[in-house]
Amino acid sequence: MSAQTEAGRRPLADADAARRAIALALPMLEASLDDKGVGESHCLHIVIMDPGKPYGSCAFEQAILHEHSLPSRDRWDADYAHYAREKARITWRTAIDSGQLMDLAPHLLCTGDTVLAGAIVLDGIVVAASGANGWYDEAFSRCIASLLRAVVRERLHGNTQG
Repeated sequence: MSAQTEAGRRPLADADAARRAIALALPMLEASLDDKGVGESHCLHIVIMDPGKPYGSCAFEQAILHEHSLPSRDRWDADYAHYAREKARITWRTAIDSGQLMDLAPHLLCTGDTVLAGAIVLDGIVVAASGANGWYDEAFSRCIASLLRAVVRERLHGNTQG
C-alpha cells in the first residue's frame, strides 16, 4: 500500500496509467531511435516512479511504477536500464531534475550518484530515460510525465472522445 493511499483506495496513477502514457508516446519514441541527432545508441529505457510513493516511504525498487525498453535489450550496446534507474533514483531522492543537480544543488549529491541528465520531476511524477543524448532523455521523460498526468485526468473526467 502506498504511503499516501488509504486502505481500499486505488491510486489513479497506477501501472496501467503508466503503460498508457508510454503507449501514447511510442510513435514519437520509436521515430527518434533512427535519428542520430537524438542519439547514436538507437535504444531507450524508461523508468516511471510511483508518485504515491515519495522518497523515504519505501525502497527504491518498490517505488518503480513501470519500466519500458526500446527496442529489445539484445540490441543494446550498454546497460541503459541501469543508467535510467540511477537517474530516476537521484531525482526521486532530491526532487530535482538530474540534469540540473550539478548547477542548482551539488551539495545534495552523494558518492556514486550519476550526474547524467535525463530524469525529471513534474508535479511529483518522476520519469527517467536513458539511451539518447541527455537533453532528449529529459524531453522524452517530460513528455511521458505529462502524458501520465493527462491519462489520470482522463480517468477523472471519463473518456470524452467523440
